Amino acid sequence: MAIDTSKVDALINAPGQCVISSSLESLVELISYLSSCGFEQLVDIFGIDYLEREKRIEVVYLLLDLKNNRRCCVKVCVDPVSEKVPTCCGIFSVANWFEREVYDMYGVVFESHPDLRRILTDYGFEGFPMLKDFPLTGYKEVRYDLESKEVVYEKVDLSQDYRSFDSLTPWEGAGHLNLPLDGKKE
Repeated sequence: MAIDTSKVDALINAPGQCVISSSLESLVELISYLSSCGFEQLVDIFGIDYLEREKRIEVVYLLLDLKNNRRCCVKVCVDPVSEKVPTCCGIFSVANWFEREVYDMYGVVFESHPDLRRILTDYGFEGFPMLKDFPLTGYKEVRYDLESKEVVYEKVDLSQDYRSFDSLTPWEGAGHLNLPLDGKKE
């Protein structure tokens, strides 16, 4: 089995390790090829959000060759709004869980995935929490109500309005006074 190298860009970082950038079209073929070359374990699939890029999500596959102590990292860039990543569940069954996690945290859709649904957040959760433009407080607060004996979703109520915190102390900028700032007298 040979790989079309025009669709693949490889960088060798250190002995026993490599990083490969792939296109969406050749991803499954590349993962299958690496599996046949001894990379028999898929350690993880995760996403990285590069907010400034057009294809802002980088999906990373970590593969391991236990016999020869080699690692391979396969990267593919995707726009989660308009593109789908082909699933690798047919090559590695553990990809099922990893792809669900990437979907749940980043919103990346894996095409032909057998059971693509949320795995870490609640089914009513709105948005994707690992995206850099996701608000720190979220959109809704989830709590269990003892009286009604059910989970209740409420709009997040911030106890304080947005404030700009000035990191300068009142004493900084008053250098002309020649005050000791460490509490000792000169």
